[in-house]
Amino acid sequence: MFGKKKKEIDEEYVTGEIAKIDEEDVQLAVRNQEEIADKIINSNMLKKYSELGKVMFGMLKDYRKGIYTKVPWFTIATIAFAFIYILNPLDIVPDFIPGLGYIDDFAVLTFGLRFIESDIHNYLDWKLEQADAENA
Repeated sequence: MFGKKKKEIDEEYVTGEIAKIDEEDVQLAVRNQEEIADKIINSNMLKKYSELGKVMFGMLKDYRKGIYTKVPWFTIATIAFAFIYILNPLDIVPDFIPGLGYIDDFAVLTFGLRFIESDIHNYLDWKLEQADAENA
């Protein structure tokens, strides 16, 4: 998944890597939810995304279960790519470098969120509709 590395992360790099994501990568992200969530929570730079990360994992799971299908593959691939990138300790800027290790993870997550923001809102609206239907 992490082929040729660039010195900087930009929109072109992120969209190129997202295009390589397949169903196996989505499964990998879901299987490693706990480890990815721990990295997000324990990194000062990524911590602000912890609640959003929960929503994104929820979308991945509901998509895989087949109960939420109103989402483009690009959105699912974006979430999977961001999570797998965060999971990888030896990405463009290795996570063990103090003060810098999570800068690239932050950039990938930020770029990804820009691409899928409206789909996340749609998913949250769908979740509210499901809760309302169950309570009716």
